[in-house]
Order: sequence, then structure tokens, then C-alpha cells
Amino acid sequence: MDQGTIRKVAGPLVVAAGLVHARMYDLVRVGEQGLMGEIIEMRGDRASIQVYEETEGLGPGMPVVSTGAPLSVELGPGMLEAVYDGVQRPLDALQATSGAFLARGVSAPGLDREKRWEFVPTVPPGARVTGGDIIGTVQENVVIEHRIMVPPALAGEIVEIAGGSYTVTDTVAQLRDDDGGMHDLTLMQTWPVRVPRPYVRKIGTGEPLVTGTRVIDTFFPIVKGGVACIPGPFGAGKTVTQHQVAKWSNAQVVIFIGCGERGNEMTDVLMEFPELTDPYSGEPLMKRTVLVANTSNMPVAAREASVYTGITMAEYFRDMGYEVVLQADSTSRWAEAMREISGRLEEMPGDEGFPAYLGTKLAAFYERAGAVECLGGSHPAGSSSLSSDSATAPVGAAGSEGPDAASAARSVREDSKEGPLRPAAPRTGSVSVVGSVSPPGGDLSEPVVQNTLRVVKVYWALQDQLAFQRHFPAIDWLTSYSLYLDRIQPHWEADVSPDFRGRRDRCMAILQRENDLAEIVRLVGIEALSAEEQILMETAKSIREDFLQQNAFRDDDQFSSLTEQDLLLKTILHFHESAVAAQQHGAALKDIFAAPVREKIARAKYATLDDLSIFSEIESDIETQLVARSGVDA
Repeated sequence: MDQGTIRKVAGPLVVAAGLVHARMYDLVRVGEQGLMGEIIEMRGDRASIQVYEETEGLGPGMPVVSTGAPLSVELGPGMLEAVYDGVQRPLDALQATSGAFLARGVSAPGLDREKRWEFVPTVPPGARVTGGDIIGTVQENVVIEHRIMVPPALAGEIVEIAGGSYTVTDTVAQLRDDDGGMHDLTLMQTWPVRVPRPYVRKIGTGEPLVTGTRVIDTFFPIVKGGVACIPGPFGAGKTVTQHQVAKWSNAQVVIFIGCGERGNEMTDVLMEFPELTDPYSGEPLMKRTVLVANTSNMPVAAREASVYTGITMAEYFRDMGYEVVLQADSTSRWAEAMREISGRLEEMPGDEGFPAYLGTKLAAFYERAGAVECLGGSHPAGSSSLSSDSATAPVGAAGSEGPDAASAARSVREDSKEGPLRPAAPRTGSVSVVGSVSPPGGDLSEPVVQNTLRVVKVYWALQDQLAFQRHFPAIDWLTSYSLYLDRIQPHWEADVSPDFRGRRDRCMAILQRENDLAEIVRLVGIEALSAEEQILMETAKSIREDFLQQNAFRDDDQFSSLTEQDLLLKTILHFHESAVAAQQHGAALKDIFAAPVREKIARAKYATLDDLSIFSEIESDIETQLVARSGVDA
């Protein structure tokens, strides 16, 4: 290990000399207490270190020791249901040793070294494996099966493998590589957080990430493996929107990163998630969730590490073949941490003091999202099968090639001592990233928002004016957008309705036309509009109040399936068409707007999949109350 001494301390930045053999991003221990830090600049033997803990009491002459390895996370059974800080220290373990307030220099392994797991092999001795192959499984909890994979850089023959009860550090198999070297395989891997995990290639997918939030799923959807941004001012509902996505999305694993957020908000998450029931499994939501908590009162440097810690965990579950959604709340706090460190390094500032490489850092983070063909493939004939909806052939066109480590993973397996092996079958997984941005004063022209919009394809713009009007989610339908609509449309046509996209586009046109007419209404009143335009204004109001508004705290409204969303849109548009026809055949506008069926339409959003007959009743009432009264042939 390389050792040096402190020369300068400036907040979380420590400059040390004498680290001759150290490298960029090496993990170091600073001072007598061994505070954790990371080298972020090298000038000769002088290293600039960002320290992930408070630097109070440090001074020149104190020792700095380089570990010779980068900041890494431990990946294996025991991650789910855990609550970590930004550098993967389990907070429950730290509380047990140092109390509610974390002591400096305290550390704990990311995975429990004492807990034993039941390992079930899925390959026999003598099998030929490459990086990413699944060699066995551990039932981590009743929801998630943990798949034990060969580390990406290894390939060779399984010499010995045995099932049984193991800790994460016990050897479960031995692998002989092509050069004759022996490697012990355990239930755990370690991986540097700043290095993306390798894959074969990125793939295109049109399967939507269903969140149950109508304004998102219908108007501004995101695909599995997509990236989305939620910018908005304080109090507009960014965190609640992200909570809704985490709770109700049809992803299999959820990673929630609280990056620099207020402690009370993270407390709400920690108290609420264990009590929530997963709508897909019926089990507590925490059983498929990992929380990374780095609150605003924690050291600023750890904010930067927290997003890399979270995305590395997400990639690991992706490599198993799972669909993962990662929530980063918020990337603005991460950017502020980068700005502070950059200032202390005396780097040339960019816009508003942010470092010139802000856009590059944001792009590198979001580019780690995506749907991919994973390393590894199938298993020997007769071996135990793995159940996963994700372990199917990739959907869509081929994308960009993955890192070089994937190059050897696509070969056909050789015959084993236990019998013939099937050709490698592709395994797919995805990481969807939803990042919130908290621009000062809600200014969407500030650098973090603008650099984020350059790399994301979904923009959920929160409006404080909508929030003040108690319209939630406060997503502005006029400025938000999704670039995944064309990719999702075939899925909608096959699984929801061939007309779903058309209804969605018609409603958007109505809302945009309402915005055009709103100024006339404000100046001279709604009576200045034609009858058809007045009906359009009422329809737009129904779309806003009966469809776009959704109560996250009401059990029968916090989740809406795509089928329910389609039926509700169809009902609103049917009323609009019937109202126009009734008016053209002599019905008075006041009678149309006062029709009792409108109250039923307003309550229809509370319908469940078990009670969709209400939509047929509403359609019948529309015929009775509008069409029949006007003399139109129903």
C-alpha cells in the first residue's frame, strides 16, 4: 500500500503528497481515523482527494494510505431490503455499532458476512462457462431469485461446484481458466462504481414501463430501459411522483437514491416502503427495493458517489435478466456537489459556476441506462431452469455494441461431461432511469436542466401553478414530451387497443386548442366562443379533472391500468362526440353540460379492473341523455 501525508485541507478536499504509486479514483484512508476518500486529481506525487466524511480535525502531516483499488461496491445476496449510505455502508449495521449519529471513520461491509444462503447449482462440474453465465441461484426472498453469475472477466471450465448453505465469502465453485489458473467463485462480486458493467449489446424495446399514473402512461410514456427527467420547483411534487413510479411501476427491482434530499423526506421513504404492499406480488414493496440514502446533512462529497453506487447495483440486477427502475432524487444536489469540489480544485468554472464537464458527467450517468442483451446464456440440458419473464429473446432492432469484455460471451458451448449443452441463448435485462432536477426558483433554463434534456427522451415538466391549484400530478401537458411514442405504439395496439394512440393524440389536440382559446375566454368570456368550441372547452376540463388529476393517497385512484386508462379516454371522447352531435340537432348547451352522466364520468376513474362494467353503463347513459333527447338516431 502506498502511503503519503496531508499537505492541505479545504473542506471535503484533502491534498496529500508522497503517493507515488497511486492512481486516479483509487480509494484512500485519510488521517488517524481512516476516513474514506477517493483520488480525483493527480499532479506528480500530489493527490487531490475528495473525502466522503467530515474532515474536521484533519491537518498537515497526518497519514494518507492508498488501498490501490477504486471505490467499489459488493454485489450479492442481501442487497434487497437494505438501506445504504452513498458509499454502500449499511445504515442499520452502522446504527448498531455507533448509534443514530454516524461516527467518523466507522465502516461496515456492504453485505452481511455472517448470514448463510442456500445455494442451488444450475451447471454441472465440467461445464464450460464464460463471464455472465449463471452457475446457480439463491432465493433471496419470496419475491426475488438471486442469480449467481460468473464474473465478467472470467471464462473456463467448472471444476467443482456444490449446493448447500454458504456465506457470501465462501467458495461455491472452482473455475479453471484457459491458461490453467484456478479461481474460487463465491456468492459475491465486487465492481468499481465508475466503470459500467459490460454487456453484449444494447437492444431496442417498445415495452412501456407502466407506472399506473395516467398522465405518464398515456401522454408521456417511458419504455423499459428508457430515461426520464422530472424538473420542477420546490413543492411541485417531484419526490411524490418518483415515489409513485417506484411503488407502482412494473419493474422487478427498484433502486431509490436519495441524493442530497431533506432528511424528513428520506425518513418518509424508510417508514413508508416497508408498509406498502407490492401490487404484483402481494408482499412488502421493500422485498424488491434497495435504498441509497445520502441526505442533505451528510458529507457533500458522498453525493457524487451515491449515484454511481446506485447505478452499479441496478446494472448488476439487469445482468441477471431483471427489469430495474432507478430513481435519482435529485441530480441537482449531485451537480452542486461537483460544483463545490470543482471550485476547491480551482478548475475553470462553466455556466453558473458548474464545472465545464457537467454535461459529460450527466450524459455518462444516463447512458448507463438501457435494455441490453446480457453476458452469458443458457445452461446444460437437464439443469434446473430459471424462471423470469425477462429471460426471453430481445425485442426490437440491434443497438450499439457493448464493452470489449462481451466479445467472448457469444460462443456456442462445448459438450460437457454431463451431456450436450444447448447453444447460448440471449438473456435480456433493462435499467430505466428517472432523475429529478431541482432548479433554483424553478428556472428550467439553468445548466443542470438543459444538460439533462440533451440526453433524456422523456420530459415530465412540473408546474408550480398546477400544484398551487391542487392539480396533482402537476405535470404540464403543454411543455412535457416523450420521444418513445412511436416505439410504444405497437405494444399499445397489441395489448391495449388499436385506437389507444389515436385517442391519446385527439385528447392532446383538445388540450392544446383549449390553451389557444383560453386567452379569448379570459378577455371576453366563454359566450364569445362558438357552441362547438364551448363543448371543446368542457371536454378539455373533463380531460384535466377526470383523467389527468390523480390522487396518490387514495387507494382506488393511485394506480390505473392501461385498460382503465383507455376506457376512460374512450368515454370522455364519446361524450364529446355525442355532445357535438346533440347540439347540432338542437339540444341546448346548458342541458348538455348539466347531463347527469357527467358525474358518472368523473367517478369512472375510481373503477377497478374487477368493475369495468361502469363504462358500458356510462355509454348507455350518454345515448339516453344526449343522443335520444336531441332526436339523433342512436
